[in-house]
Formats: sequence, structure tokens, C-alpha cells
Amino acid sequence: QVQLVESGGGLVQPGGSLRLSCVVSGRTDSMHRMGWFRQARGKDREFVAAITWTAGIPLYGDSVTGRFTISRDNGDNTMYLEMNSLKTEDTAVYYCALDKYYQIGSIWKSGKGSFYWGTGTLVTVSL
Repeated sequence: QVQLVESGGGLVQPGGSLRLSCVVSGRTDSMHRMGWFRQARGKDREFVAAITWTAGIPLYGDSVTGRFTISRDNGDNTMYLEMNSLKTEDTAVYYCALDKYYQIGSIWKSGKGSFYWGTGTLVTVSL
């Protein structure tokens, strides 16, 4: 059974930075791509970023490109999301996701693929 556990959420002021982590346990022998989605209150889930597990190739959503950086540590089965220049509109619950099988980037961006999910960590950007 695959488990994803996020950490690192919290309260930060606009313009600040925060780093999220996601640790994967369980069946990790055939991981393809991991990533982050977020969901603000009253809004649909939004793709944030993803990274191919072996090659480390990143993919970003339009709203975070240039501000967020995704990375992974294969040895520790951990994925990170470095968030800089945070805006109030970045406030959301951030979810870690792992694809159940290989899915192309456009599927990830649509958020309509088949994923394992973490329980989420809340990021609040406010004065």
C-alpha cells in the first residue's frame, strides 16, 4: 500500500517562502512521476508542479512558474516544493500525488489522471 505524507505547511506573509515535503512509503519500485496539486476554498483542484522520478524533469502550472521549484531525493523517497514570492492567492491545501502508472504531462496538468494522494497540508499566505 502506497502512503504519501506531506509536511511543511503553515502561515507565511506575502512575498515570503515556504518548503513543502512529501515522503512516499510502500510500493515505490515503479514510480514514474510525483507532483503537487492545490485546492483553495471554494475552488477546483489545481495542478501545481510535477517531476519525473528517475530523470527529475519538472513540469509547472502556469500560475507558479518562476516562483516554485519542485525537486526530489530518490534515496529518501522524498519530494519537495520550494515556494518563493508567495501571494495571497497561493493560499490552499496542498496535496502530494503519485501516479498509479505512467501518465503524460498533459494528464497531470488536467488533474484527471489516476493518482495516489496524500492528506494535504495547509498553506496560508496572509499579513
